[in-house]
Amino acid sequence: MAKRSLGRGLGAILEDVELAYKAELNEGNSDIVKDIDLDLIVENPYQPRKNFDETALRELSESIKRHGLIQPIIVIEKDGGYMLIAGERRFRATKLLGENKIKAIVADIESQSLRELALIENIQREDLNPIELANSYKELIDEYKITQDGLANIIHKSRVQITNTMRLLSLSAVTQEYIKEGKLTQGHAKVIVGLDPNDEKTAVDTIIGQRLSVRETENL
Repeated sequence: MAKRSLGRGLGAILEDVELAYKAELNEGNSDIVKDIDLDLIVENPYQPRKNFDETALRELSESIKRHGLIQPIIVIEKDGGYMLIAGERRFRATKLLGENKIKAIVADIESQSLRELALIENIQREDLNPIELANSYKELIDEYKITQDGLANIIHKSRVQITNTMRLLSLSAVTQEYIKEGKLTQGHAKVIVGLDPNDEKTAVDTIIGQRLSVRETENL
């Protein structure tokens, strides 16, 4: 099977959309922004970011309530409705307010891979927890049959950083969940990667129970 090539990242596409949006507004044309029913918008199923801080979302909701939605979300047309491409926090915060509509820009990026767009955009924005980031790296490598060096060149991260992050996926599901929840830092996790399952569990229980620092974990 021929290798698929990674296309243009969503970050670059969204930058073009934003520039066009600003240009239209400067010319007095606000038609580029539409009020779209929230019920017509579905989330991107390939969105790797799963955890959203509820407190931060409520704070964003209050800000939108006071000042309005300053920056529209970005969607594409799909199956008679719309799919969210950028602005998921703004989308969720607006829903929390009980609003029926949201300001959105409808972008024309149908030729792009939705999975690729979601994965690369999230990696570029660096707002994933370490496990979500590791899974994003793995999906891109598996999908496009590229090496870690090849991925490093595409997303402008060091190969060592990619390797160390992906090694977290060798940890147990329980340990990975602790990392997602912030109970273990990536620094802690790097120290215990490679331990056998029993030693890993003992180390994790000790780190959390005694609130060990990374240095103390290394000594352990």
